Amino acid sequence: MDPTLAARTLTASTEIATAALSGQDPEAVLHLVVRAAAELAEADLGLVMTGNDDGSLTVEAAHGAQNAVGLVLSPRSSAARVARGGVPIVAEDVITDPRTAPYVPRELNVYGPFAAAPFGTRESRLGALTVYRRRGAKPFTNGTVEVLTAFAAQAGLVLVLAEGRNAHERVGLYEERERIARDLHDVIIQRLYAAGMQLDLLSRRPARKLAKADSTRLADAVDQLDAAIADVRSVVRTLRNPDPEHPTADLAESARAEVATARELLGFEPTLHITGDLTTIPPALADHIRAALRESLSNVVRHAGALRVAVHLHRQGPTLRLTVADDGCGIPEGVTHRGLNNLKSRATQSGGTCQVRSSPRTGTTVTWEVPLPT
Repeated sequence: MDPTLAARTLTASTEIATAALSGQDPEAVLHLVVRAAAELAEADLGLVMTGNDDGSLTVEAAHGAQNAVGLVLSPRSSAARVARGGVPIVAEDVITDPRTAPYVPRELNVYGPFAAAPFGTRESRLGALTVYRRRGAKPFTNGTVEVLTAFAAQAGLVLVLAEGRNAHERVGLYEERERIARDLHDVIIQRLYAAGMQLDLLSRRPARKLAKADSTRLADAVDQLDAAIADVRSVVRTLRNPDPEHPTADLAESARAEVATARELLGFEPTLHITGDLTTIPPALADHIRAALRESLSNVVRHAGALRVAVHLHRQGPTLRLTVADDGCGIPEGVTHRGLNNLKSRATQSGGTCQVRSSPRTGTTVTWEVPLPT
């Protein structure tokens, strides 16, 4: 490998590792990966694609053509075969090569030379990393494909490790939040309650033994302690988000906690309507519902610019339906569909469906519906 190219590859890999392991947003890290891949390969376009349950690939990040983000490639496309098989591919012209031609989206018809490398590790294949040059440009050399393949493997490994580290940190965070909630509930609230009781008893002494002004101040102090207890209890409820693997709170309580968190981020109170008995929802399914609600509200906070949000959690007979509706700007162009794919994937795993209706005029409505076990 050319020493200069090797140094550039090492620099890019180090930058990506630093960003991923420092907890940067995954979308930002993917953009670093695809930009570096395009620059190392001297390509006009770079794409990072992640796999879907049906074997197709979705473009999550692009360098050189943002309108490519969100494209879905067929499970029979060359990039999908590379993602599954782990063997890179190179073509002089993606439009005429019989291995690639039938599955090229029209948005990519202006490109010729093409190369694809598996993205991820052998144990955890994330998708494919592809690069393109304009038609008429010189093809990619074998050396360039080798560099691209090594870089894609390194970047994919870093992302897999970062995800594992983030998962470990999330578990630690859940445990710490539970410890704080327990201390607040079992220690702080009890002390506040005891102090309030003592002040209340003191304020009930005969008026002749306690000046009126002092009696008023004591009554105010009792009211403030009552308010503080209510605030602490609210904090405890918010802190007690359940561990995904060991849910402890009921689903309705979890929904209220998620909405309360969204309220802090949005600056206004989303409406929440819960109908039906949620106490008998199986833990595994309840986990998916919590995650779907969290993902939907996260999308509203990050992208919608909404002024109103309505959450409905409705159980009727053998069906449970979650609806999150906002009056925001709809799903902006250029936003990756990772979150929506996660929602749909969770619905599919639970035997249900996820429908998304979005418009710049009416906002976005996510309807997530799953059957309940009999």
